[in-house]
Amino acid sequence: MAKKSVKILVEGGNAKPGPPIGPALSPLGVNVMEVVKAINEATKKYEGLTVPVEVIVDTETKKFEIKVGIPTTTALLLKAVGAKEPSGDPAHKKIGDLPLEKIIEIALIKKPQLTAKTLKAAVKTILGSARSIGITVNGKDPKQVIREINEGLYDDLFAKYEKEWEKEEE
Repeated sequence: MAKKSVKILVEGGNAKPGPPIGPALSPLGVNVMEVVKAINEATKKYEGLTVPVEVIVDTETKKFEIKVGIPTTTALLLKAVGAKEPSGDPAHKKIGDLPLEKIIEIALIKKPQLTAKTLKAAVKTILGSARSIGITVNGKDPKQVIREINEGLYDDLFAKYEKEWEKEEE
């Protein structure tokens, strides 16, 4: 059984049969439109973000499988705040504010790629990224929010998401 793998970056939910997808898949004998449709279906929730996708084709049966990667933390934060690019001067120029809940949701999305063992640790990682691109959280500097997390200020909020974090473990 011969399998070929093609890795491409696509805009979530908006892959097109033209380059780079078409030329990469055509030689493998798969129905390019079918693959594009499957990619768009699989990446719908990442609309407007660049997503790494791997298409694995069985060259004998022409069956294919799609593995969707996870957009970068920066891409997820920018989308959440509705900005096109990070602040060039995050200390003085802010590009937006997010509720802590949104940061927790991003931490849950990124979990497979994070080394963090706990939800709180993962959230602190995302807060660090938010701070570096000029995003405030709950109207505050993310560094302050990290301090408040350490003081237990958001324990009730974290409790709501703990199950989801642990569920992802299995």
